[in-house]
Amino acid sequence: MDNVILVETNDRGKMMPKDLEHKIQKVKSEGSVPFLVSTTCGTTVYGAFDPLEEIAEVCERHGLWLHVDAAWGGSALLSRRHQHLLKGIDRADSVTWNPHKLLGAGLQCSAFLLKDTTQLLQRCHAANATYLFQTDKFYNVNYDTGDKSIQCGRRVDCLKLWMMWKALGSKGLERRVDRVLEHTRYLAEQMRRREGFHLIMEPEFVNLCFWYVPPSLRNQETSPDFWTRLGKVAPVIKERMMKKGSMMVGYQHHGNRVNFFRQIVVNPQVTTEDLDFFLDEIERLGEDL
Repeated sequence: MDNVILVETNDRGKMMPKDLEHKIQKVKSEGSVPFLVSTTCGTTVYGAFDPLEEIAEVCERHGLWLHVDAAWGGSALLSRRHQHLLKGIDRADSVTWNPHKLLGAGLQCSAFLLKDTTQLLQRCHAANATYLFQTDKFYNVNYDTGDKSIQCGRRVDCLKLWMMWKALGSKGLERRVDRVLEHTRYLAEQMRRREGFHLIMEPEFVNLCFWYVPPSLRNQETSPDFWTRLGKVAPVIKERMMKKGSMMVGYQHHGNRVNFFRQIVVNPQVTTEDLDFFLDEIERLGEDL
């Protein structure tokens, strides 16, 4: 961790290319040798997408490997309406993508994609164990991909994605992505119409972060203990919904923001009636706080 250099982000959680350039020049002047920039498309809390085009310019200028963690947000590429979120990902050297997240493939289904065509993974990881991978087989041994992996035995993740893709088709997967984003927009719009719901920020992706302000705290923002009391609301509502067994939703604090809910709905069977129930239940569980 001592060799990991943190780069500043803006208030939406996006990496700032100017600070990246500054940090690279700084560590170089100190005698260090930077070699990789790790970006994110779809951060865990805010669902932020780093500006890949600008970051790629910096990486190319300094000869650095550009990795994109698109485990969460990579599925947006399947949607013509939302693929702009990942503009510039074609300039990455490597990409992580988890179809088991937004697309709902069977857990687990993870991909590590490389632009390199020189058998880089094999050169890095191959143990050439002759008792596992014989080289004198009658077929093309390039099909024996096991020696490319750090793990020796593992499930065939790609089969799950292939079967789902064959079953739903590209248009079906695109509709699934679009539907998830439509549900997020629907929830955000309904929250604006209801008293007590306050968005942390307008959602860029599926992540919908918000506070629920119960009746006793409304119009009390100037009170010295307002934020302390508000920070206790989400944990209590979460406890109540779990004991009642009605639903589950995550919460956390972030930076100087006290506990807030983070709603993410990816189940393709969810309806707007389910989303309305979610909002109603939050109000029911928190009305006496």
